[in-house]
Amino acid sequence: MIPILDSKRQYAQIGAEVEKEVLEVLRSGQYILGKHNKALEQELADFIGVKHTVALNSGTDALHLALRALDIGAGDEVISTAFTFVATSEAIGIVGAKPVFVDIDPDTFNIDPAKIENAITPKTKAIIPVHLYGQPANMDMILDIAKRHNLYVIEDACQAIGARLHGKMVGSFGDIGCFSFYPTKNLGGMGDGGLLTTNSDVIKDRVLALRNHGGAIRYHHDEIGVNSRLDEVQAAILRVKLNYINEWNEARRAHAKTYNELFANCEDVQTPTELDDTYCVYHQYTVKIPNRDNIHKMLQERGVGAMLYYPIPLHLQKVHEYLGMGKGSLPHTEKDTEMVISLPMFPEITLEEQKTVANTLMECIQETKALA
Repeated sequence: MIPILDSKRQYAQIGAEVEKEVLEVLRSGQYILGKHNKALEQELADFIGVKHTVALNSGTDALHLALRALDIGAGDEVISTAFTFVATSEAIGIVGAKPVFVDIDPDTFNIDPAKIENAITPKTKAIIPVHLYGQPANMDMILDIAKRHNLYVIEDACQAIGARLHGKMVGSFGDIGCFSFYPTKNLGGMGDGGLLTTNSDVIKDRVLALRNHGGAIRYHHDEIGVNSRLDEVQAAILRVKLNYINEWNEARRAHAKTYNELFANCEDVQTPTELDDTYCVYHQYTVKIPNRDNIHKMLQERGVGAMLYYPIPLHLQKVHEYLGMGKGSLPHTEKDTEMVISLPMFPEITLEEQKTVANTLMECIQETKALA
């Protein structure tokens, strides 16, 4: 089996460094909000190019606390995309607000800025663009719309650490950026983890309090908060991995180029679109193919660990039935979620493995066409 991701290969590269740092933490007796947490926040602020970062225990909490820090709640609306992981809309629901889904650009899979303005109402408070699969969203248009309508912008960059637009890192464009350190991410921990970025002192202080039970001073609680502190072991692991993130992202980009070349003469495989002046980090290498579900099954049977992210768009999920958005509401989203398939993509994948993946996919496509 050629897996969608092989974390063991990464561990073989950095395991000795990680074990050394983890052992130091275990011996220190400081397991929460220690020196590694503070150092990681500063190193990531420097890497992303923002004034502040706050380390949290998940990307979901980063989204949740971003909305809390902006006082978005019951009666408010937040515009986002239905082509993403449920955490994006889940965070909106957690604070009592209503997600308003708009369609995507069918080539990039990201929210289509041209569709946003028609979705704005007097209740709209924010836009959450998602940099899906590591591809930067069109932040120029999104920020222009937000400025004209006095809306907040929260970047869901959970899949896109290191991705850039005009040379600027995602997570540094909006009022707040949100990142995930789930183990499968480009910068993944060995457990859960997340990060919130901002250039606002006020937002930073609010989130620091919210992550620690709603108080900036011990045993003084100003509001209902949560327990969302990144533990020291994960912070130490992430600091080791941060030293490699540029190398790993470059490897992913090289592998994406290889896939593009392997599929160059196959008109049935639509390879990812990378917009001008963007630096996609290919958290996933996602193509569009005909007869996707049958081919996915065939690939699995032949040892290719392709995956489907996300086959049912959020507006058609049971959790969002109350929105009343049936099939046909978001045509590009619905069409693409029936066609996309993500192929094995990780820094350590070999050329021979990529050739096997590509050849197997093309063989499956030809077989299904012959049976049609």
